[in-house]
Amino acid sequence: MISLIILSGRSGSGKSTALHVLEDMGYYCIDNLPVSLLGPLIARISQEEGTKTIAVSIDARNIASDLAGFPDIINSIDGSAVQTRVVYLDSASPALVKRFSETRRKHPLSDQSRDLREALDLETRLLDPISSMADLSIDTTTLTIHELRDLVRTRVIEARHEFALLFQSFAFKNGVPVDADLVFDVRCLPNPHWKPNLRALTGLDQPVQAFLLAQPDVIHMRDDIQGYLEKWLPRFEENNRSYMTVAIGCTGGQHRSVFISDQLFHHFEGRWRNVQIRHRELRKTENSLTGQH
Repeated sequence: MISLIILSGRSGSGKSTALHVLEDMGYYCIDNLPVSLLGPLIARISQEEGTKTIAVSIDARNIASDLAGFPDIINSIDGSAVQTRVVYLDSASPALVKRFSETRRKHPLSDQSRDLREALDLETRLLDPISSMADLSIDTTTLTIHELRDLVRTRVIEARHEFALLFQSFAFKNGVPVDADLVFDVRCLPNPHWKPNLRALTGLDQPVQAFLLAQPDVIHMRDDIQGYLEKWLPRFEENNRSYMTVAIGCTGGQHRSVFISDQLFHHFEGRWRNVQIRHRELRKTENSLTGQH
């Protein structure tokens, strides 16, 4: 059986970092593989005996017509012989612009007639056939290099043969995570921000939790989301979904979304072995993926 991971994403999103992690974990890695060579590569490796683990990176430097044919190539792969997973990395465009500006590197699609932002927009369109088929999307906008490495290990490598579930709290004012599969809005719930003694705390602190647990609407919202997930997550798993990211959002990403995400995490962590939680706004926001492609 061949285990094939296809990494893709816009330039600056962290593909090189992810590929290096896979290489360190024993994967045979190829950077910037032409899409047209994907089939011959699989055929050649299939001739070798034993289990093979391969990771290839595909980016927008490919021939456009080859990128457009990516879905047909993937659909033609024999699933009984090759376990294929497509992982797509991306960041918000302002973050990518900042990374290129800080490193003074040239975007591979920019030229005298196309500036950086136009190159990023073109790259999005060219990679759409790949991003639309992604089994897992990772938003690296706020991730440090170390956090991205850990995420690749836990969500890509360790989750190879099991359903991986991630709960993520976030602030709507900073945008919905691009890797979210399900998004729940809890901004209608009572906000601890308006309690002076709770404002500086988070949804992980006991006084905030006590306040929210005393609000009937909070309990109803938590139980409704929990019931929805209990019913439908197994259906996604049965439909061969390997990864699910459930994003819970409030205004500032500090109190309500953190609390609800934490409650859901503790409820579901015994159901699947690979259940994780991330609080986007509580983590260090300085991005140190600069220069990673």
